[in-house]
Amino acid sequence: MVLILIQRVNQIEKLWHKYIGADTDVPAGDIGTGAREIGYMFGQYKKITGRYEGVLTGKGLSYGGSLARTEATGYGLLYLTEEMLKCNGKDIKGKTVVVSGAGNVAIYAIQKAQQLGAKPVTCSDSTGWIYDPEGIDVALLKEVKEVKRARLTEYAAARKSAQYHEGKGVWSIKCDIALPCATQNELDIEDAKALVANGCFAVAEGANMPTTLEATEYLQKNNVLFAPGKAANAGGVATSALEMSQNSERLSWSFKEVDSKLQGIMVNIFHSIDEASKKYGKEGDYVTGANIAGFEKVVNAMLAQGV
Repeated sequence: MVLILIQRVNQIEKLWHKYIGADTDVPAGDIGTGAREIGYMFGQYKKITGRYEGVLTGKGLSYGGSLARTEATGYGLLYLTEEMLKCNGKDIKGKTVVVSGAGNVAIYAIQKAQQLGAKPVTCSDSTGWIYDPEGIDVALLKEVKEVKRARLTEYAAARKSAQYHEGKGVWSIKCDIALPCATQNELDIEDAKALVANGCFAVAEGANMPTTLEATEYLQKNNVLFAPGKAANAGGVATSALEMSQNSERLSWSFKEVDSKLQGIMVNIFHSIDEASKKYGKEGDYVTGANIAGFEKVVNAMLAQGV
Protein backbone atom coordinates (compact mmCIF):
# COMPACT_ATOMS: atom_id res chain seq x y z
CA MET A 1 0.00 0.00 0.00
CA VAL A 2 2.84 2.40 0.88
CA LEU A 3 4.58 1.61 -2.44
CA ILE A 4 1.37 2.36 -4.37
CA LEU A 5 1.01 5.68 -2.54
CA ILE A 6 4.61 6.69 -3.34
CA GLN A 7 4.10 5.78 -7.00
CA ARG A 8 0.91 7.84 -7.09
CA VAL A 9 2.65 10.88 -5.59
CA ASN A 10 5.44 10.55 -8.17
CA GLN A 11 2.86 10.41 -10.96
CA ILE A 12 1.16 13.56 -9.68
CA GLU A 13 4.51 15.37 -9.43
CA LYS A 14 5.22 14.58 -13.08
CA LEU A 15 1.84 15.92 -14.21
CA TRP A 16 0.80 18.97 -12.20
CA HIS A 17 3.59 21.27 -13.39
CA LYS A 18 2.17 21.14 -16.94
CA TYR A 19 -0.92 23.05 -15.86
CA ILE A 20 0.78 26.03 -14.22
CA GLY A 21 3.22 28.59 -15.56
CA ALA A 22 3.92 32.31 -15.74
CA ASP A 23 1.64 32.60 -18.80
CA THR A 24 -0.75 29.75 -17.96
CA ASP A 25 -2.03 29.64 -14.39
CA VAL A 26 -0.28 31.23 -11.42
CA PRO A 27 -1.19 29.70 -8.04
CA ALA A 28 -0.85 31.60 -4.76
CA GLY A 29 -1.57 30.94 -1.11
CA ASP A 30 -4.99 31.08 0.54
CA ILE A 31 -6.67 29.56 3.59
CA GLY A 32 -4.27 26.99 5.07
CA THR A 33 -1.61 27.64 2.42
CA GLY A 34 1.18 30.09 3.12
CA ALA A 35 4.76 30.81 2.09
CA ARG A 36 5.94 27.42 3.41
CA GLU A 37 3.61 25.40 1.20
CA ILE A 38 4.22 27.68 -1.78
CA GLY A 39 7.94 27.17 -1.18
CA TYR A 40 7.60 23.39 -1.31
CA MET A 41 5.65 23.60 -4.57
CA PHE A 42 8.04 26.12 -6.11
CA GLY A 43 11.01 23.91 -5.23
CA GLN A 44 9.40 20.93 -6.94
CA TYR A 45 8.43 23.05 -9.95
CA LYS A 46 12.06 24.13 -10.39
CA LYS A 47 13.28 20.55 -9.91
CA ILE A 48 10.91 19.13 -12.53
CA THR A 49 11.08 21.90 -15.14
CA GLY A 50 14.53 23.36 -14.60
CA ARG A 51 12.98 26.85 -14.80
CA TYR A 52 13.12 29.75 -12.34
CA GLU A 53 10.23 32.04 -13.19
CA GLY A 54 7.43 34.03 -11.62
CA VAL A 55 5.05 31.11 -11.27
CA LEU A 56 3.67 30.40 -7.78
CA THR A 57 3.40 33.71 -5.94
CA GLY A 58 3.52 34.48 -2.26
CA LYS A 59 7.01 32.99 -2.09
CA GLY A 60 9.50 33.61 0.70
CA LEU A 61 11.60 36.76 0.40
CA SER A 62 14.84 34.78 0.05
CA TYR A 63 13.76 33.13 -3.21
CA GLY A 64 11.77 35.64 -5.22
CA GLY A 65 8.96 36.74 -2.94
CA SER A 66 7.76 40.34 -2.70
CA LEU A 67 7.66 42.71 0.22
CA ALA A 68 4.06 43.72 1.09
CA ARG A 69 2.62 40.46 -0.32
CA THR A 70 1.50 39.36 3.16
CA GLU A 71 -0.21 42.69 3.79
CA ALA A 72 -1.54 43.13 0.26
CA THR A 73 -5.13 41.87 0.46
CA GLY A 74 -5.91 43.68 3.71
CA TYR A 75 -4.18 46.89 2.67
CA GLY A 76 -5.77 46.78 -0.77
CA LEU A 77 -9.21 46.34 0.78
CA LEU A 78 -8.78 49.56 2.73
CA TYR A 79 -7.38 51.50 -0.21
CA LEU A 80 -10.47 50.65 -2.26
CA THR A 81 -12.82 51.28 0.68
CA GLU A 82 -11.24 54.67 1.35
CA GLU A 83 -11.65 55.66 -2.32
CA MET A 84 -15.26 54.42 -2.40
CA LEU A 85 -16.11 56.52 0.65
CA LYS A 86 -14.28 59.56 -0.70
CA CYS A 87 -16.18 59.39 -4.00
CA ASN A 88 -19.46 59.23 -2.07
CA GLY A 89 -18.74 62.24 0.09
CA LYS A 90 -17.56 60.33 3.17
CA ASP A 91 -14.29 60.14 5.10
CA ILE A 92 -12.88 56.99 6.68
CA LYS A 93 -11.19 58.97 9.46
CA GLY A 94 -12.87 58.62 12.83
CA LYS A 95 -15.19 55.84 11.67
CA THR A 96 -15.86 52.67 13.66
CA VAL A 97 -15.06 49.49 11.74
CA VAL A 98 -16.07 45.89 12.46
CA VAL A 99 -13.86 43.19 10.95
CA SER A 100 -14.29 39.42 10.87
CA GLY A 101 -11.41 36.98 10.70
CA ALA A 102 -7.96 36.97 12.28
CA GLY A 103 -5.77 35.80 9.41
CA ASN A 104 -3.61 37.83 7.03
CA VAL A 105 -6.50 39.68 5.43
CA ALA A 106 -8.17 40.69 8.70
CA ILE A 107 -4.96 41.56 10.57
CA TYR A 108 -3.66 43.86 7.86
CA ALA A 109 -7.08 45.33 7.11
CA ILE A 110 -7.23 46.29 10.79
CA GLN A 111 -3.70 47.69 10.66
CA LYS A 112 -4.33 49.79 7.55
CA ALA A 113 -7.71 50.98 8.85
CA GLN A 114 -5.93 52.34 11.92
CA GLN A 115 -3.27 53.97 9.77
CA LEU A 116 -6.02 55.73 7.81
CA GLY A 117 -7.57 57.05 11.01
CA ALA A 118 -10.43 54.59 11.50
CA LYS A 119 -11.12 52.54 14.64
CA PRO A 120 -11.47 48.76 14.12
CA VAL A 121 -13.10 47.19 17.19
CA THR A 122 -13.60 43.49 16.33
CA CYS A 123 -11.95 40.37 14.95
CA SER A 124 -12.87 36.69 15.01
CA ASP A 125 -11.63 33.15 14.55
CA SER A 126 -13.27 29.75 14.16
CA THR A 127 -14.32 29.53 17.82
CA GLY A 128 -15.28 33.06 18.83
CA TRP A 129 -14.84 36.80 18.46
CA ILE A 130 -13.41 39.84 20.20
CA TYR A 131 -15.01 43.21 20.81
CA ASP A 132 -12.47 45.79 21.94
CA PRO A 133 -14.17 49.21 22.29
CA GLU A 134 -10.77 50.91 22.69
CA GLY A 135 -9.72 49.57 19.28
CA ILE A 136 -7.94 46.36 18.34
CA ASP A 137 -4.32 46.19 19.52
CA VAL A 138 -2.63 45.07 16.29
CA ALA A 139 0.68 44.19 17.94
CA LEU A 140 -1.09 41.93 20.44
CA LEU A 141 -3.27 40.38 17.72
CA LYS A 142 -0.16 39.58 15.65
CA GLU A 143 1.54 38.04 18.67
CA VAL A 144 -1.46 35.82 19.39
CA LYS A 145 -2.18 34.80 15.81
CA GLU A 146 1.14 34.97 13.94
CA VAL A 147 3.63 34.10 16.67
CA LYS A 148 1.75 31.89 19.13
CA ARG A 149 -0.88 30.70 16.62
CA ALA A 150 -3.31 30.72 19.53
CA ARG A 151 -7.02 31.43 19.97
CA LEU A 152 -8.46 34.88 20.57
CA THR A 153 -9.08 33.95 24.19
CA GLU A 154 -5.40 34.80 24.72
CA TYR A 155 -5.97 38.27 23.28
CA ALA A 156 -8.84 38.81 25.73
CA ALA A 157 -6.78 37.50 28.63
CA ALA A 158 -3.99 39.97 27.86
CA ARG A 159 -6.15 43.07 27.32
CA LYS A 160 -8.61 44.38 29.91
CA SER A 161 -10.74 46.33 27.43
CA ALA A 162 -11.42 43.27 25.26
CA GLN A 163 -14.58 41.19 25.50
CA TYR A 164 -14.46 37.62 24.20
CA HIS A 165 -17.62 35.87 22.93
CA GLU A 166 -18.04 32.29 21.78
CA GLY A 167 -19.55 31.58 18.36
CA LYS A 168 -20.60 34.34 15.95
CA GLY A 169 -21.69 37.90 16.56
CA VAL A 170 -19.29 40.40 14.99
CA TRP A 171 -22.03 41.98 12.89
CA SER A 172 -24.15 42.81 15.94
CA ILE A 173 -21.71 45.57 16.98
CA LYS A 174 -22.69 49.13 16.08
CA CYS A 175 -20.40 50.43 13.34
CA ASP A 176 -20.00 52.67 10.33
CA ILE A 177 -18.09 50.22 8.12
CA ALA A 178 -18.12 46.40 8.01
CA LEU A 179 -15.30 44.35 6.50
CA PRO A 180 -15.99 40.59 6.23
CA CYS A 181 -12.51 39.06 5.96
CA ALA A 182 -12.99 35.47 7.12
CA THR A 183 -14.77 33.00 4.86
CA GLN A 184 -17.60 32.37 2.41
CA ASN A 185 -21.23 33.13 3.37
CA GLU A 186 -20.32 34.48 6.81
CA LEU A 187 -22.58 37.53 6.54
CA ASP A 188 -26.21 36.48 6.05
CA ILE A 189 -29.54 38.30 5.83
CA GLU A 190 -29.99 38.60 9.61
CA ASP A 191 -26.49 40.04 9.90
CA ALA A 192 -27.28 42.51 7.11
CA LYS A 193 -30.42 43.63 8.93
CA ALA A 194 -28.43 44.13 12.12
CA LEU A 195 -25.82 46.21 10.31
CA VAL A 196 -28.45 48.44 8.69
CA ALA A 197 -30.33 48.85 11.99
CA ASN A 198 -27.09 49.92 13.67
CA GLY A 199 -26.28 52.58 11.08
CA CYS A 200 -23.62 50.85 8.99
CA PHE A 201 -23.22 52.72 5.69
CA ALA A 202 -20.47 50.70 3.93
CA VAL A 203 -19.54 47.03 3.51
CA ALA A 204 -16.45 45.88 1.62
CA GLU A 205 -15.57 42.22 1.15
CA GLY A 206 -12.08 41.12 2.11
CA ALA A 207 -12.84 37.40 1.86
CA ASN A 208 -14.12 35.50 -1.18
CA MET A 209 -17.93 35.78 -1.39
CA PRO A 210 -18.41 36.31 2.38
CA THR A 211 -21.83 37.94 1.94
CA THR A 212 -24.81 35.86 0.87
CA LEU A 213 -26.78 37.01 -2.18
CA GLU A 214 -29.83 37.78 -0.04
CA ALA A 215 -27.74 39.87 2.36
CA THR A 216 -26.03 41.71 -0.51
CA GLU A 217 -29.38 42.66 -2.04
CA TYR A 218 -30.71 43.81 1.34
CA LEU A 219 -27.68 46.02 1.95
CA GLN A 220 -27.94 47.58 -1.50
CA LYS A 221 -31.69 48.21 -1.14
CA ASN A 222 -30.97 50.04 2.11
CA ASN A 223 -28.39 52.32 0.47
CA VAL A 224 -25.35 50.71 2.04
CA LEU A 225 -22.25 51.17 -0.12
CA PHE A 226 -21.21 47.64 -1.07
CA ALA A 227 -17.84 46.71 -2.60
CA PRO A 228 -17.80 43.08 -3.83
CA GLY A 229 -14.79 40.85 -3.22
CA LYS A 230 -13.99 40.45 -6.92
CA ALA A 231 -12.88 44.09 -6.75
CA ALA A 232 -12.27 44.85 -3.08
CA ASN A 233 -9.99 41.91 -2.30
CA ALA A 234 -7.97 42.10 -5.53
CA GLY A 235 -4.93 43.44 -3.69
CA GLY A 236 -3.45 39.99 -3.16
CA VAL A 237 -3.69 39.06 -6.84
CA ALA A 238 -2.42 42.50 -7.83
CA THR A 239 0.66 42.11 -5.68
CA SER A 240 1.21 38.61 -7.05
CA ALA A 241 1.47 40.29 -10.44
CA LEU A 242 3.92 42.79 -8.97
CA GLU A 243 5.91 39.86 -7.58
CA MET A 244 6.03 38.32 -11.07
CA SER A 245 7.25 41.64 -12.48
CA GLN A 246 10.08 41.73 -9.98
CA ASN A 247 10.99 38.11 -10.79
CA SER A 248 11.09 38.88 -14.52
CA GLU A 249 13.35 41.89 -13.97
CA ARG A 250 15.43 40.11 -11.31
CA LEU A 251 14.70 43.03 -8.98
CA SER A 252 13.42 43.46 -5.44
CA TRP A 253 11.37 46.59 -4.83
CA SER A 254 11.10 48.29 -1.44
CA PHE A 255 7.98 47.87 0.70
CA LYS A 256 7.07 51.50 0.03
CA GLU A 257 7.37 51.02 -3.73
CA VAL A 258 5.16 47.91 -3.79
CA ASP A 259 2.64 49.50 -1.42
CA SER A 260 2.42 52.63 -3.57
CA LYS A 261 1.79 50.57 -6.72
CA LEU A 262 -0.85 48.54 -4.85
CA GLN A 263 -2.67 51.68 -3.76
CA GLY A 264 -2.72 52.98 -7.32
CA ILE A 265 -4.09 49.67 -8.60
CA MET A 266 -6.90 49.56 -6.02
CA VAL A 267 -7.90 53.18 -6.63
CA ASN A 268 -8.04 52.47 -10.38
CA ILE A 269 -10.14 49.33 -9.78
CA PHE A 270 -12.69 51.36 -7.86
CA HIS A 271 -12.94 53.97 -10.60
CA SER A 272 -13.33 51.24 -13.23
CA ILE A 273 -16.32 49.71 -11.45
CA ASP A 274 -17.76 53.13 -10.59
CA GLU A 275 -17.58 54.28 -14.20
CA ALA A 276 -19.10 51.02 -15.46
CA SER A 277 -22.02 51.32 -13.04
CA LYS A 278 -22.72 54.87 -14.25
CA LYS A 279 -22.29 54.02 -17.94
CA TYR A 280 -24.95 51.32 -17.78
CA GLY A 281 -27.47 53.19 -15.64
CA LYS A 282 -26.65 51.42 -12.36
CA GLU A 283 -24.84 54.21 -10.54
CA GLY A 284 -23.74 53.13 -7.07
CA ASP A 285 -24.28 49.43 -7.80
CA TYR A 286 -20.70 48.29 -7.55
CA VAL A 287 -21.57 44.61 -7.89
CA THR A 288 -22.99 45.25 -11.35
CA GLY A 289 -20.15 47.67 -12.08
CA ALA A 290 -17.51 45.08 -11.17
CA ASN A 291 -19.19 42.41 -13.30
CA ILE A 292 -19.51 44.68 -16.34
CA ALA A 293 -16.00 46.13 -16.02
CA GLY A 294 -14.56 42.61 -15.91
CA PHE A 295 -16.66 41.35 -18.81
CA GLU A 296 -15.84 44.39 -20.97
CA LYS A 297 -12.12 43.90 -20.46
CA VAL A 298 -12.35 40.29 -21.66
CA VAL A 299 -14.67 41.10 -24.56
CA ASN A 300 -12.53 43.99 -25.80
CA ALA A 301 -9.43 41.79 -25.72
CA MET A 302 -11.24 39.01 -27.63
CA LEU A 303 -12.49 41.42 -30.30
CA ALA A 304 -9.07 43.00 -30.69
CA GLN A 305 -7.53 39.57 -31.22
CA GLY A 306 -10.19 38.42 -33.67
CA VAL A 307 -11.46 35.64 -31.39
